Amino acid sequence: MVRVLAAAGALVVSLDSVVNVAFPAMASSFAVPPEAMRWVIICYVGSYAVMSFVGGAAADRLGYARVFTAGLALSAAAFVLGGLAPTLPTMLAARVVQGLGGGLVYGTAPGLGTLGVPPPARGRALGFVNAAIGAGFAAGPVLAGTLIEISGWRAIFWARVPCALAVLIWALAVRAGSRPGVGGVAAPRLVAAGDVLRAPVVKAGALAFLANAGIFAVWLLAPFHLIITRGLSAWAASLLFVLTPLGTAVAALPAGRLADRVGARLPMVVGLAVEAAGLAVMSGATAATPAVVVGAALFAAGFGVGLFQVPNMTAVMAEFPPSQQGAAGGVSFLARTLGIVAGVAVFAQLVAARRVSAGFDRAFAEAFVVATAVVAAAALAAAPWRRYTR
Repeated sequence: MVRVLAAAGALVVSLDSVVNVAFPAMASSFAVPPEAMRWVIICYVGSYAVMSFVGGAAADRLGYARVFTAGLALSAAAFVLGGLAPTLPTMLAARVVQGLGGGLVYGTAPGLGTLGVPPPARGRALGFVNAAIGAGFAAGPVLAGTLIEISGWRAIFWARVPCALAVLIWALAVRAGSRPGVGGVAAPRLVAAGDVLRAPVVKAGALAFLANAGIFAVWLLAPFHLIITRGLSAWAASLLFVLTPLGTAVAALPAGRLADRVGARLPMVVGLAVEAAGLAVMSGATAATPAVVVGAALFAAGFGVGLFQVPNMTAVMAEFPPSQQGAAGGVSFLARTLGIVAGVAVFAQLVAARRVSAGFDRAFAEAFVVATAVVAAAALAAAPWRRYTR
């Protein structure tokens, strides 16, 4: 029950993929250029990057369920603020609040989802939580396309309010019915810098940083390519865009089982290589590229990330004792989200610098070439390692 609750909360937070398909409509509504949409991502992801670690560490002492429910409550409030936002600055403020709530959920979901799970089965438990995250990312674009076509972009925020409240009520009921101590393990001490800066943790974090920096070339730029360059409607674009998070969701469960059986290194290397291949194909995509080729590339990039992320998180959490599993999950999400922030900032700046002189299509291609190089470098860096913690 607790594992399902953790997955449900992570799924609600991950439905934020609805926002990406709405970027063109939001940019038009706020009368800002496409690259300004990076701040809609950065304000959200930047705040949950920090809060995922803080929330995970706090949950080790306060209890996972308590911090988890606080995150759901903040998320629901932020969805209301986003739906009401009259200007871009107001929207950015709502996104910061949303990031604080999302970080508390993401930071506690891995620890909550692995409560009572023995280390040899941890990969499968984390695969279940990550599959829910991927499912949320996959459902978001299709939901967004439908909502935008019918009611406009503000509906993507209003539609998530009842979802967050439903899981919040469920979490409160589970918490009220739990005996003292359920949902958290009292830590003898707070996590220290030395715990986080050990070589295996830093190596795994660096790979997560690069993998997620690369994939956000898709999340930031693909909607503009599909809607503006290819001339698709928001709904039609969502059907192609959804293939990236769908690939991540499909890969999560087998990746967890693989990590439990053969260790983390092999699936991580293969995942990074598959992601790089998908990004490489996207770098050559034009309006004339067959939709099936674009769809296959988007799916491959997402599948590679899914194959990489679960073993990577398993490796990080194996480096921490049972009393610090919340902090461990927070460290994993911190590395991911710092990569997202860096990727969004770099790719948006690259497109902004090249769009005027070379045109959007050329800037798009160059951004994906850089993303491919980043992820390929991560795959090469991971491959020579002799041993990686299971």
